[in-house]
Amino acid sequence: MIGLPHYLLLGAFLFSIGLFGVLTKRNAIAVLMSIELMLNAVNINFVAANKYVAVNDVTGQLLAIFVIVVAAAEIAVGLALIISIFRQRKTVELNDFNLLKW
Repeated sequence: MIGLPHYLLLGAFLFSIGLFGVLTKRNAIAVLMSIELMLNAVNINFVAANKYVAVNDVTGQLLAIFVIVVAAAEIAVGLALIISIFRQRKTVELNDFNLLKW
């Protein structure tokens, strides 16, 4: 039988993969994908906690939908910034993003 600890372990595993991707990748698109993976891990934890802790409540599902909306806005803004920088610099490598340095 699959219980709450299994879902929490899956969420922690996905979150750690996303965190590893954020810390090690140099490509801006890969970093955004890693952030999305981390947000999806949080969604798994919200929905699993809602199923096993608060059975008759939909709070976890509503929080998961809110996280999905925030993630969509984050990707829209992030991709717009990356496309803008790519048009000027012709690269999406994070080491080359030094626009705010003096």
